[in-house]
Amino acid sequence: MKSLQKFILPILLVTVIAIIYLFYFKPDNKLGSFSTFDTNNSAVKDIKVKVLVERGINSNSFYVSDNEGTVVLVQADKIPDGINNSNTVILRGHLNKESFHAHDVLLN
Repeated sequence: MKSLQKFILPILLVTVIAIIYLFYFKPDNKLGSFSTFDTNNSAVKDIKVKVLVERGINSNSFYVSDNEGTVVLVQADKIPDGINNSNTVILRGHLNKESFHAHDVLLN
């Protein structure tokens, strides 16, 4: 009986950690939404979006869409090589009234 009691606390601890990871920290593959951004706030946030390659990619701008189908022009400080082959990207920046200013563009 004593040996069984030694294993109960570690098993409970591992179970709680696994549940927290699965429901809170596990990354999801869903697209983000621009509706969560405030155009009056310049705080830098991350959002995962779909790249609209068919609309064209210029030297520092391109178009993306979110999970609601909202199309937004992205003005990026630097666009990484290989964005033409990427279906989705993670943008790190803030939403303006006219466009999204991306400080970083991360390929998936």
